[in-house]
Amino acid sequence: MQIAIIPARGGSKRIPRKNIRPFGGQPMITWPIAAALNSRLFDAVVVTTDDDEIAALAEKAGAQVPFRRPANLADDLTPTRPVINHAITQMEKQSGQRVSQACCIYATAALITPDDLIAAHALLQDDPATRFVFAAADYPHPVQRAMVRTPGGGVEMLFAEHAGTRSQDLPEALHDAGLFYWGARDAFLQGAPMFAAHSQPLVIPRTRAQDIDTPEDWAFAEALLALQDRAGS
Repeated sequence: MQIAIIPARGGSKRIPRKNIRPFGGQPMITWPIAAALNSRLFDAVVVTTDDDEIAALAEKAGAQVPFRRPANLADDLTPTRPVINHAITQMEKQSGQRVSQACCIYATAALITPDDLIAAHALLQDDPATRFVFAAADYPHPVQRAMVRTPGGGVEMLFAEHAGTRSQDLPEALHDAGLFYWGARDAFLQGAPMFAAHSQPLVIPRTRAQDIDTPEDWAFAEALLALQDRAGS
């Protein structure tokens, strides 16, 4: 079976209760749940949480919450992979079915679309050597021309060898958009690295690649959503 896994713990610090805070007129978590359901790719859309309020809202939106995430996987320092692996193993125990593929979708991936998930799944299916597909976006300026501050208050090139290279002569660089990660069951459980030769990026527009970790990120995401609403009207 194929499952979507949406991690949504209750104790976010920088934006309190961000997973269920109103965004675009509805609780944040309902956006990725709707995208997953509308893609029609999943046998189950599962929210893994330690929080009863989040669980209730997720179920109301159509997701399943068949287990609670243990406290040791719900603190500030817990990485995503153990949460995914716990959800996979719990779903296999409770359903009696083997998970073939899973897609971790972040609870704040409000700008994700069903078509993104469908396109990423197609990439995963098309090449047997591909173990993961993730959302990525290109940098608005060549990373090879990046600068860092010096201790004395000035700046220096991070890659000094490119100080005189024209921007158009530099290769495109991508970054993880922080939205979703499609992968084979065994790739997750065996701890295969996400960003490697066995992974493919699905490049999405920068206007939908907003990770939300700070109040500034939140405000920018709301502005992007408003621009999309106006473009579609």
